[in-house]
Amino acid sequence: MAKKFRINKNRCIGCGTCVQSCDKATKLGGDMKAEIIDQEKLEECGGAKVCPFGAIEEIREDKTKK
Repeated sequence: MAKKFRINKNRCIGCGTCVQSCDKATKLGGDMKAEIIDQEKLEECGGAKVCPFGAIEEIREDKTKK
């Protein structure tokens, strides 16, 4: 199963490192905070490791849900 990510807007400082590292997966939105535009490509680029401030977080799914 592919990993899924989200942006923690409280940690994102709008530095653009994620966009420089993975421009096909992220962009800076109108609030100058990162936005994910392609989950699959973000995983290929390194996922959460792309952000030096820890603003890209992997969403962990609870496997006990039915």
